[in-house]
Amino acid sequence: MEQEIHTRVDAIRRELESAALERWGRAPEIIAVSKTVEAPKVNLLKGSGILRLGENRVQEIMEKLPYLNSSFQIDLIGRLQNNKVKYIIDKVGMIQSLDRMSLAQEIDRRAQQHGLRMPVLVQVNIGAEPQKGGVTVEETISFARMAAGLPGLEIRGLMAVMPDLDDDALLRPYFTKMRSLFDRLREENIAGTRIEELSMGMSGDYLLAAQEGATHVRIGSAIFGSRTAAAPKQQHEDTLKGDIDTWVF
Repeated sequence: MEQEIHTRVDAIRRELESAALERWGRAPEIIAVSKTVEAPKVNLLKGSGILRLGENRVQEIMEKLPYLNSSFQIDLIGRLQNNKVKYIIDKVGMIQSLDRMSLAQEIDRRAQQHGLRMPVLVQVNIGAEPQKGGVTVEETISFARMAAGLPGLEIRGLMAVMPDLDDDALLRPYFTKMRSLFDRLREENIAGTRIEELSMGMSGDYLLAAQEGATHVRIGSAIFGSRTAAAPKQQHEDTLKGDIDTWVF
């Protein structure tokens, strides 16, 4: 199993390099989306060169963290309720789903309590889809300016979940638009920010993301295999209600 996972990672890296190196000078970094994957299997990634994991649920992070190899950084990539921030503020390396000012203020408050400055990505609702979180394209720059004034967080860039489209020709413009927005944000030189990460692309569309300038791609099933069932503890009612786990990585 370990060799199989490493072989998949190597193949994905080669694809990313082929898609991105000539145009962008670098391939995107892989964030391994480990939601519903049990810790022993996740730990098989050690040695593959992947340093970051993406998790959607606060409770799953809390359950798995004691069993994960300490070399991994965990990124919270799912939608986050304000009242759940306290559980993970000192457990994750980045929150990729900052999508409203009340959440920014809560992250700031909790981070300052722990003496932290939490790296965050602003989530953009690039497809203007009501079922997804994220600020609008039009609000992104102004939102980043406001959030950048909070001392307990540091804006590192943007994240997006693309519309569920099977046609690459229809999907590509969303990636292009995200890269353009990322470049605009970087050019703003907003004080207190360090704009260097554009997290977009998942198992079904990571090559498009690489071609259009993603710096990070979030890949789960292409590494770990198809998810046919939730991890055992996730089959029970989540006692930390409200975390959304509906995206396919």
